[in-house]
Amino acid sequence: MRDFRDAKLMAKSLREALAEQNVEISHSGALELVSAQFGYDDWNILAAKIEAAVPTERKDPITIQPAIPIFRIFDVAKAMEFYRDFLGFGVDWEHRFAPTAPLYCQMSRSGMLIHLSEHAGDASPGARVFVPMSGAAAFQKELIGKNYPYMRPGLEQAPWGLEVTVIDPFSNRITFCERETKG
Repeated sequence: MRDFRDAKLMAKSLREALAEQNVEISHSGALELVSAQFGYDDWNILAAKIEAAVPTERKDPITIQPAIPIFRIFDVAKAMEFYRDFLGFGVDWEHRFAPTAPLYCQMSRSGMLIHLSEHAGDASPGARVFVPMSGAAAFQKELIGKNYPYMRPGLEQAPWGLEVTVIDPFSNRITFCERETKG
């Protein structure tokens, strides 16, 4: 079954069918008739809709996705209290090579992924990550409302945006920033 993306082919078929009955019509005239059949005022409007519907070819075959920070942790219970209970991240998955082996897990919130690792070689404690976000003031208010005894982050206005900085129990620092748009 044909749809509006087949408009050029439909216009060509219409022209050929009319020519067999000795009715001559220009190519542009056929395009206008097909546009009208789809309920558009003219060919230019339909052509724009067709162009918008056709996926554009990627010039660069390489795609780079957002980084996933790995934070070194030393105590799973403290990590869960901070990342899950305080920051509101969900646990996506956990991995251990054996029941008593160190934990490696993924957590996420609102599209942000983080990995937590008890493995000695995975990351150094004291890392810092900058996280672009929207809703910084609401996020800070949410965190303060949880009455987490070890962290009461403020809301700071930096030249580039509104920031909420938290430090986990292992000295890893995350700065959430609602960046200001230059207008």
